[in-house]
Amino acid sequence: MNIDSIENGYVIDHIPAGKGMRVYEVLKLSGLSCQVAIITNAKSNKNGTKDIIKINDLIDIDLNLIAYIAPDATVNIIKNSVRVEKKKLILPKTLKNVVKCPNPRCICNNESIDHIFTLTDNKGTYRCIYCETSA
Repeated sequence: MNIDSIENGYVIDHIPAGKGMRVYEVLKLSGLSCQVAIITNAKSNKNGTKDIIKINDLIDIDLNLIAYIAPDATVNIIKNSVRVEKKKLILPKTLKNVVKCPNPRCICNNESIDHIFTLTDNKGTYRCIYCETSA
């Protein structure tokens, strides 16, 4: 397997194995014209296996979306083939239109309004602001 190094872009590392495609979908990476590599089930000394996403372009990415799916992931920013920054992710306080409320009777499932969830603890529990159902 040969995956080129990144000149300018991102390496999203330490994604739990099996969640790389979800990160890919939520960030809408399929619509990009640059190179994107998804590595699944890579060896990890820390967790056994992990997923990695490499993006060969400095696009705008929403770190909150990555943090919601993979809070222990890291985002390495690459410029001129050198890592210039390594970001640790922080769980966002609110999520807007990222997940749908599982309560079929919730107003957000029956009206044209945003699905909004707020972080309720430091363990990553999100609750709908309308009905308080957990995401």
